[in-house]
Formats: sequence, structure tokens, C-alpha cells
Amino acid sequence: MNSDEVNWLLQTIEDPENAKRFVQAQYRRGRIPYHVMASLARERNWADWRAVDKPAALISMDCITTRQKILAAMTP
Repeated sequence: MNSDEVNWLLQTIEDPENAKRFVQAQYRRGRIPYHVMASLARERNWADWRAVDKPAALISMDCITTRQKILAAMTP
């Protein structure tokens, strides 16, 4: 899911705690990417998520590093 889809779904959830649990569950199942989850956490002041503390530059470095690891594993 991208951030627009998640925001649209969250509009249908009235209780903020239920919205938070929904996002956490979808993230754990791999349906919401890390950067979308981190952005939502910042927007909604969910400060107890560790993604909120992590700067955007480090998030992009994680993505680059992961991609490099995948590519390296595929190279004979």
C-alpha cells in the first residue's frame, strides 16, 4: 500500500488507537513499506514508534543497503 491508500483507509477508522493498531498490523505483515509507516507515525505523532526517531537519510540508506545485499546475493 502507498501512503494515499493508507490515509484513505485510516479515514474510515474513527478511533485513533484502532488506526494505530491497523497500521502496525499491516506493517508487520509487509503490506505497508517502512517509509510509509514512518511518515504516518510522524504525521500522527505516534512518537512511541522507533521509525519516528530515525532520520529520513538513514531510512534511504537502509533501502540502498538492502538493495545492494539482494543484488550481491544474486550475483554468482
